Order: sequence, then C-alpha cells, then structure tokens
Amino acid sequence: MEIAERPTERLITLTPFAAAKVKELMAEEPDAESLVLRIAIQGGGCSGFQYGLGFDNGAADGDQEFELEGVRVVVDPHSVPYLQGATVDFLTGLQESGFKIENPNAVSSCGCGHSFQVEEGSGSEGAELPEGTHMGGCGDGCSH
Repeated sequence: MEIAERPTERLITLTPFAAAKVKELMAEEPDAESLVLRIAIQGGGCSGFQYGLGFDNGAADGDQEFELEGVRVVVDPHSVPYLQGATVDFLTGLQESGFKIENPNAVSSCGCGHSFQVEEGSGSEGAELPEGTHMGGCGDGCSH
C-alpha cells in the first residue's frame, strides 16, 4: 500500500504537539518501528459515536494510510466519512489533559468530549453506521 505524504485534501490533521506526544508514546512500545496510529470512530458513548485512538501493527484492507507530521496514520473505511476534516490535538492543562479531536462533522457532543453525534445524512451518504451504534442524548454514559 502506498503512503501519501501530502494528500491534496486532508482527511485528518495531526497538530505538531499531538504528533510529538504520539511519537513519545510509540517510542515506549517494544515494536515501535512497525506501529501506526489508528484513528477510528466506534459506536457507543453517550452521544452515539466515540473516538478510538491506538497503535496498530499496520493497515488493513480498505484502510486509508498516510503520513502526518512524521507519524504513519491509518483510518478504516467506515470511519472516513465521520472524520473528514477532523484535527487531532494534545492538550495539557490543569483542567483537561489528553488527546482532543475537533470534528467539523459533529453536530453535538457530550460534556466529556469523548463522544459525539452527526447530523443524519450529512457527510456520510452511503456510509453504514458501525455495528452496535445507537443514537442517543447525553446522559451519564460518559466514561474516561
């Protein structure tokens, strides 16, 4: 699979600070050289979807793979429509610390910031929701 270094229309942006944190965390893994950062959406969370960030051994069939800020990133085909134009950042502060995803496709999100909801039919035409996804309102389902 070919890795695009500078895609003309970026699916996701990774800030330099987030990339530095990913590289730092990846360096702690024994097989760091072969790892990629997988960014995905999953069904669940108090708003219907939740974000998934983690290390993987490589791309799977159908994944989009690219390099951002020196980090190899993969996104599965079901997540692509929901992540188009999103920015991954890393925040450090007294109140909030960790990875944060700014997603222009989210029409609402819970206070926890880990789950979100998209408008029906917007930006996801033809895309199926991941199995187990339910659309709900905010409640006490937020967990960190």
